Amino acid sequence: MSNLSPNNPVASVSVGPYQCGPGQPLLLIAGPCVLQTKELAFSIADELAALQQRADVNVVFKASFDKANRTSVNAKRGPGIDEGLRMLEQVHQHCGLPVTTDVHLPDQVDAVAEVCALLQIPAFLARQTDLVVAAAKTGRPLNVKKGQFMAPEDMRYVVEKVHASGDGGVMLCERGTFFGYGRLVNDMQSLPIMRSLGVPVVFDATHSVQRPGGLGGATGGNREMVEPLARAAVAIGIDAVFFETHPDPETSPSDGPNMIPLDAFGPMMDRLLRLRAACAEISA
Repeated sequence: MSNLSPNNPVASVSVGPYQCGPGQPLLLIAGPCVLQTKELAFSIADELAALQQRADVNVVFKASFDKANRTSVNAKRGPGIDEGLRMLEQVHQHCGLPVTTDVHLPDQVDAVAEVCALLQIPAFLARQTDLVVAAAKTGRPLNVKKGQFMAPEDMRYVVEKVHASGDGGVMLCERGTFFGYGRLVNDMQSLPIMRSLGVPVVFDATHSVQRPGGLGGATGGNREMVEPLARAAVAIGIDAVFFETHPDPETSPSDGPNMIPLDAFGPMMDRLLRLRAACAEISA
């Protein structure tokens, strides 16, 4: 019988040198949507590493080596697993930040776990048992994105799969729910509901404003709504936030319309961290 029940105490998860969970600094998972060049990855990582000097935030660099879920067959997908993992390892060596990336297939997880401190399960694959089990068996913590088609309560079964397969721990990530065609909405109730399963919760602010297929053969989005949604999630009391950022989002091969420009990222994070501190003071 499962030992999961509503309102379980939230168990902190180790992500590289950090702890994510109650009483811990906010975990920030951020980076470009997809890897392009080593130089671009370094420039983004340097900006994010500067935030690591703060005591109230811990930073993980994220970028994908393969964007397997694409609208069009002609869409750019990234450098592939071999080159992509080399670039992620170079980013870690360059700036010291732990790194993470998506895994799409069970036979990818061991190679990714050698480089990444955190393995990310994409939303469309949250119910893929073989993938979740294989990723958990690496002993690395998982960040599992809630499927856009799933109820938050149903993520308990994902947590059960992870706990039955490995001891690295799991975080659950909210990234919006399908609302008709080409639109996502955020039900903020999902954040405390998933947290009641006893695991840290991540809010993916940039993917939450996607408009799938909204540009015809590509995905659109509305970056103006990223910070308002992130503020709401931080005020609710989530443990981690996820953003995609780029020096020139309009030139990004993927998700440009919902990415935060890199020069606006630091000021936005300062506002969110001040809000989190104020909410913590009120709660105390």
